[in-house]
Amino acid sequence: MGENGRTDGRSRSTWVRAAGTAVLPVAAVVLAGVEAALPWWAVAGPAALTAGLAGWAGVRISRRRAVRREALEPGEMVLGTYTVRPPYREYTPPAAHEGPQYQLVVTSRSLQLWERSALLWRHPWPELRVLVDGPRLRVHHEGREAGHMLLEPPGAAQEVRRVATRHAAG
Repeated sequence: MGENGRTDGRSRSTWVRAAGTAVLPVAAVVLAGVEAALPWWAVAGPAALTAGLAGWAGVRISRRRAVRREALEPGEMVLGTYTVRPPYREYTPPAAHEGPQYQLVVTSRSLQLWERSALLWRHPWPELRVLVDGPRLRVHHEGREAGHMLLEPPGAAQEVRRVATRHAAG
């Protein structure tokens, strides 16, 4: 609650995101129950459980986006977000509600590597050297390799390289 007894905008947007995330899964559960001609009480339990889980996932996603938005400088815009694939094959993908573990965020001023809600590094474009090595992106900062990563979707490394060229990263 804010000073005037009102909910602040971030909290409200979190709840709106949670409700929005829950609508489709709950509708699918209810529709399946109706198609199967189940009584309302047999549909209500799974629908409520689905609403809770989907809403929880929506809150987590909303909070992560809020943390990332707050990390932007005034006037900085996000140009793209890419999932960084893990370097080894035995990797088990995260549950859907967790989202990708690592993401590369391309902004109008910098390149950022995030592990969910934690900013691992952020480097301004003029300080970077960005290379494409086949499907992999190689990022150098101050003469050292800051990252060597495989991005999703296919072709993302070339997209990031084009942005780097526009923003004076070699």
